[in-house]
Amino acid sequence: MGLDSLPTKLYNVGLSYKKADVKVRSAFSVSKKNQKLLLQEAKDKGIDGIIVLSTCNRTEITGFAKHPFELISLLVKYSNGSVEDFINVSNVYKNKEAVAHLFKIGTGLESQILGDYEIVGQLKESYKLAKQMGTTNTYLERIMNLVLQASKEVKNKTKLSSGTTSVAYAAVQYIIKHVPNYQDKSILVYGLGEIGKNTCKNILEYTNNKNISLINRTTARSIEFKEQHPELGIEEFSSLSNSINDSDILVVSTGANSFTVTKEHIHSEKNLLILDLSMPENVDAKVKDMKKVDLINVDELSKITDGTLEVRKNEIPLVEKIIEKYQEEFNDWISNRKYVPAVNALKESLQAIQQDEIDFHSKKLKDFNVEHAEFLTNRMIQKITTQFVKHLKADETSVDQSINVISKIFCKEKTEV
Repeated sequence: MGLDSLPTKLYNVGLSYKKADVKVRSAFSVSKKNQKLLLQEAKDKGIDGIIVLSTCNRTEITGFAKHPFELISLLVKYSNGSVEDFINVSNVYKNKEAVAHLFKIGTGLESQILGDYEIVGQLKESYKLAKQMGTTNTYLERIMNLVLQASKEVKNKTKLSSGTTSVAYAAVQYIIKHVPNYQDKSILVYGLGEIGKNTCKNILEYTNNKNISLINRTTARSIEFKEQHPELGIEEFSSLSNSINDSDILVVSTGANSFTVTKEHIHSEKNLLILDLSMPENVDAKVKDMKKVDLINVDELSKITDGTLEVRKNEIPLVEKIIEKYQEEFNDWISNRKYVPAVNALKESLQAIQQDEIDFHSKKLKDFNVEHAEFLTNRMIQKITTQFVKHLKADETSVDQSINVISKIFCKEKTEV
């Protein structure tokens, strides 16, 4: 019983940092535009219930299909990856395993940095987009709601997300550890998405460096951010190359689908450290060929840990208990969906008998108390239906056989199950 009884199976297909390096993950990254196209095609093909999640650490499709290749082919079509590459690095989960995987993602257990909570916001956005595109169904909505509830409880009741170990934080820790006199270095932050903003905040908080400049394709965004942090400088996008060559450290968080920094941008003879926080990579790897350039990507930054990770690891058993509770709630819900028609049929039949008997005795017995009779018989109906549900949930019960019997006795026609 459960997901296995549905005509299609719930699959989760995709790849993550666990098997795929940053280059392969970049190839399978799905842009927002292509996510919409993918969801629309899935909808047109009759796939009932599908969500796409594409982040710097993973790209995954969760959906109901007859065979996982229906989802894999969509992923390959709307990314730059190939089926051959996918086979080498992929994960394919079905039904209960797919549900369990979603819970692990949503609570931070699957994050490259354990407990990284950024994935929750990304998961919410993916779910929101799927709802907007009309590609969710009752089952997927129930799963996602419970995953997000579990995520909230994990954040509020455990220390799995304690401390600061995001990629933006790791970037600053790398600077502190590897750059002598980092307080005096000229730092240029290119790209002001959430990661770029968080990196700026972390630099200001942890380095006391006041020589930080912002550059963004839209200067208005830089000006808006500077209003909150007046100590930051602003560079014009038209002078990108000059700004890069005036800097000692370049942090790239542009979030584009192609390279935003190439060898052509760099002509300075001084040492330049580039931290590429983007996915797919926004700095052309060829800059590594330049003698005085060091390029660090998200995979290398994610190796940076601190004492907070040990605290987080100790919280895993508690997180797993929370997940187990919500998974059981989902299993109960999906099981109860099968019970509902037969239980309702039983209840309606008993209520019809109740009404007939009350009407009969109202006519036959003088001073018959209808209110008391209804109260008493309502309690009896409730206890009978509750007992029937308990019977259906018992391990030794043949659910289909029991429902068929009740359906034949109390329904005019056989109830759909």
